[in-house]
Amino acid sequence: MHTYFTRDADLSLIRAKRVAIIGYGNQGHAHALNLRDSGVSDIVIGARPGASAERARVARFAVMDNVQAAKDADVVVMGAPDELLPEIYARDLAPHMKPGAALLFVHGFAIHFGLIEPRADLDVLMVAPAGPGAALRSGFLAGNGLLGLIAIRRDVSGKAKELALAYGAAIGCGVGMIETTFKDETETDLFGEQAVLCGGSVELIRAGFDTLVEAGYPPELAYFECLHQLKLIVDLVHARGPAGMYKAISNTAEYGANRTGPRVIDAQTRAEMKRVLEDVQSGRFAREFMADSNAGGPELAGMRERAAAHPIEAVGIRLRAMMPWLGKPK
Repeated sequence: MHTYFTRDADLSLIRAKRVAIIGYGNQGHAHALNLRDSGVSDIVIGARPGASAERARVARFAVMDNVQAAKDADVVVMGAPDELLPEIYARDLAPHMKPGAALLFVHGFAIHFGLIEPRADLDVLMVAPAGPGAALRSGFLAGNGLLGLIAIRRDVSGKAKELALAYGAAIGCGVGMIETTFKDETETDLFGEQAVLCGGSVELIRAGFDTLVEAGYPPELAYFECLHQLKLIVDLVHARGPAGMYKAISNTAEYGANRTGPRVIDAQTRAEMKRVLEDVQSGRFAREFMADSNAGGPELAGMRERAAAHPIEAVGIRLRAMMPWLGKPK
């Protein structure tokens, strides 16, 4: 896999473009602010009336509906949630984008699973920061940036890759832009979220909490040992890798971790992870997610309700109130 850096990008290419960012949420706001701070002066935001549109206006961006935003844009950035993109593209963008424009995605989901079939005259590319929008913005302001992924699905102009590099560098990913494909970005991203980062880790936290509470230990101690201190360990892993984390903890903890980790993440768990990956690769997850979304999200609503009802949430609210610094902006 080839990696590109700011030195490989010509920022004048993106600075000369009109950029329309569709959606001013998690990713959209960070992209817009970072682009402007990198010298891109012609930025418009496509957003429905509401809180996001108002935040964009407060940030001094021109806000309009998606059709108006896209019709004169050289680059249209798909920053809205995955489940909304197919309708937005079909209704607002496909009939109105100017010939030869570029359609830029921040995640490959809609393209890889065939939910959007872009017009044949459009460049189709992806610039996906390796983290949420808040991290992209804070990293940019700190001068550190954030690693990113780039991919080219269609290069009509002959300049799609150069545009991706310029855009990536302008939003703060010039510290390292790894070239990949829509397929690989989408499937690894979904698997990582579900099996490890968001699904696996949170379920492990809940299971550990439940195990201690059911054994008669105070829920406050269970919260501290299974959730609160997790950040300390994750920060060490993030900065030093697993082996580096083991060097930073006690011998007791290291011995117990190496002895017990494989008992929890055993052959059965690894087999289930393979089935999760198969669900992603086959498109089964995408079909089920879109079907629920198109039905109004009843399954997702039920999941949220069950998650909020878990006892760890009430304990956490009470304990976090004793640590007000946790909620302060970084």
